[in-house]
Amino acid sequence: MLEAISLDQLRTFVAAAEAGSFSAAGRQLRRAQSVVSHTLANLETQTGVRLFDRGGRYPVLTEAGHALLREARAVLNGMNAFKAKAKSMAEGLEPELTVVIDVMYPMQALTKAVGKFHEAFPHTPLRLYVEALGGLVKPVLDGTCALGAVGSLPTIPDSLATEALLDVPMVKVVAPTHPLASFDGELTRQELARHVQLVLTDRTDLTAGNQYGVFSPSTWRLADMGAKHAFLCAGFGWGHMPLAMVQAQLHSGELVALTRVSPECHVPPITVYAVYCHDRPPGPAGRWFLEQLKDGSRACPTTLQSA
Repeated sequence: MLEAISLDQLRTFVAAAEAGSFSAAGRQLRRAQSVVSHTLANLETQTGVRLFDRGGRYPVLTEAGHALLREARAVLNGMNAFKAKAKSMAEGLEPELTVVIDVMYPMQALTKAVGKFHEAFPHTPLRLYVEALGGLVKPVLDGTCALGAVGSLPTIPDSLATEALLDVPMVKVVAPTHPLASFDGELTRQELARHVQLVLTDRTDLTAGNQYGVFSPSTWRLADMGAKHAFLCAGFGWGHMPLAMVQAQLHSGELVALTRVSPECHVPPITVYAVYCHDRPPGPAGRWFLEQLKDGSRACPTTLQSA
């Protein structure tokens, strides 16, 4: 008997419970009161549970009715989501969007883009990964992610299409207790080489043998940007960081920016690119999210003076 329960019965049950009477539910569903009453009586027979107490002027949900009402709503909501997703897929919308984001991309801009995506595509799950260097292109190449935002990897494979998103200003920073924080004079490559440099390292072998922005032979290599950030604040060395990521510490004095550096040690802003396979371009949801990522430049500080 339970297998024969229909969505129409559940919809009628929810309508009657919310409307407060069988006649009101009938008006809402455009059915006669007798049809609503008969439908609910059949539902009670099939479940073996009395859903309404009909002893008064208006039917009142029983305790069991209250409990099953929550389940009925969940079933109907699930069916509505199923229909919405099926409709989106039929219209060409991705059933799910998987994106890998560079740790360099400003988090404030990312959270804003994700919030807008959830509003615009409430039935399209968004799966995000945050990576660096080779960890960004590998999931795009192997199809795990449909779209990537890559900045920390200077060389992007030709097999991937690219679109510029934004520039991320970089800054050399140390803790105020570090010797470089009080160095009097221009910082040259020779001076920087005397101190430990904290460097973000690759979890993959795609950048093996390559050095990006490394000026010191003495390095501590960290695979996690959060760990690098914490080690810099602890005074373990100096390193390059996205300005947006250390802005609060520069304000508070927990970190100091090394601005008096020789031209050979200057690190330009990192350009973050959207990447995707030529034969797998982003669909409507992916394209929309890509455009939101381009708007992230508005939330990205551009100079130390704004920090």
